[in-house]
Amino acid sequence: MTKFATYTRTALLATAGLALAAGLTSPVTGDPATTQNTTVPSVAQSAPAIIAAADKPTAEQLMPLGEPTNQSSFTPSAEQMDNARKIVDAGKDMDLPPRAWTIAIATALQESKLENLGHLGERNDHDSQGLFQQRPSSGWGTVAQITDPDYSSKAFYKGLTQVDGWEELPLTVAAQTVQVSAFPDHYAQWEKMAADIVTDVTE
Repeated sequence: MTKFATYTRTALLATAGLALAAGLTSPVTGDPATTQNTTVPSVAQSAPAIIAAADKPTAEQLMPLGEPTNQSSFTPSAEQMDNARKIVDAGKDMDLPPRAWTIAIATALQESKLENLGHLGERNDHDSQGLFQQRPSSGWGTVAQITDPDYSSKAFYKGLTQVDGWEELPLTVAAQTVQVSAFPDHYAQWEKMAADIVTDVTE
């Protein structure tokens, strides 16, 4: 073999060695580039889950005064959960924090068990209707409005945000200040269930 041929062969082998080191081998032989292409989608696919987990409210955001005692609960239906989701969505639309969503859902749990109630005839409490049992005669809106989950939720939130220091108040005090109920302490029993529902509908 001539000197030139030896030099050429050495240069070719060196180039091939660089290619191997850089991961530029053939796909048939399982090149690293192919391996990288197969792992990137899996990372991308996991990103939404990571983002969702980061966006999920913490227990401290939902119940800043700690987990309450003497709580009530039940298993909500799909329709009740859908109404809860609408309450949370309305709060998000108004850029309100998770604590507001908890207060709103706890209020609706007490007032209607998260059912968008129409007029109940003789069993109706005055002219109260909807998720929050708001009354047209008290200025909450028309029957059509207060039985619209988005409208009624935003009407409640508007009242809540007008309560001084609502974020630091016990849930039942904040809710009662808005609702002016004959049973002011009854909202407290739904705080934990409300927080759990917020967690479920924001997954």
